[in-house]
Amino acid sequence: MNRYLRTLPPLETLITFEAVGRHSSFTGAAGELYLTQSAVSKQMRQLEACIGVPLFERKPRGVMLTPAAKELLITVNVLLTTMYQSVTRIRNVHQANAVSILATHALAQFWLFPKLIEFNKAYPDIAVHVHAINEFDEASLNDFDLGVLYGEGEWGSLNSDFLLPEIVYPVAHPSLDVSAIETLEQLVGANLVQIDTSAWHCLDWHQWFDHFGIDYTAPDKAPVFNQLTLAFRAVQQGMGIGLAWTFMGDEAVAKGELQRVTTFECVTGNGEFLVSAKHRKLSPCAEVFRQWILTSART
Repeated sequence: MNRYLRTLPPLETLITFEAVGRHSSFTGAAGELYLTQSAVSKQMRQLEACIGVPLFERKPRGVMLTPAAKELLITVNVLLTTMYQSVTRIRNVHQANAVSILATHALAQFWLFPKLIEFNKAYPDIAVHVHAINEFDEASLNDFDLGVLYGEGEWGSLNSDFLLPEIVYPVAHPSLDVSAIETLEQLVGANLVQIDTSAWHCLDWHQWFDHFGIDYTAPDKAPVFNQLTLAFRAVQQGMGIGLAWTFMGDEAVAKGELQRVTTFECVTGNGEFLVSAKHRKLSPCAEVFRQWILTSART
């Protein structure tokens, strides 16, 4: 017999168990899942029999999870979340009139989203599903039609088309007086909004200054954000001087919503590329979107 069939409980019992654990109540789970309380109770007895240990302590106002149940609930939450995300991505990839695309949070918010509005006007019958995540690689594209990946443009398993160069420069809110900051040495001593890039690949102030041959260490009291979008929001609110990429800063500077601080900018030689898996032919809708977004980027 298959080891999974022999060892693992039925999926519906795990779904019901997750609901019971969240509500601490058979009644609450039954209402959410449109089941009778007796059906929930029966499934939980089935789950306990399969696991071989008690999972619940019955209380007058609900149930309490045993230590074994709490341990199981952590695993079940991860399992169900992973399955849900995977099924959703796969479904999106194979929908006839849908396109799925993977991008970082900042690029999705500041560059891709405005273009999606225009694409929707031109192609209202094609639905675009955007999944934003900061840390991904070429293997991540297996469950998506397209992605916007940062790098040099060479990936063995991906087709790639150049979208945007990486150009990064300092900006501040117009209310901040930065007229006295003209050199990089003066910029080092200014109030700089920091980006914590320890969990993902992104330029920070240390790397930006290093591009110009200047050693920089952030002061202990500097404001730090672990998301580029949050750091940029802090700059927009006048918290300090921050780094802006052209795709997020150019329009704000042109509108007078932000001001550039010095004329220095870091051109890394890398960029954003529109990518797709070589082993899978794009659907007609994905190809329409690909051609449209490439044309939009070039104009």
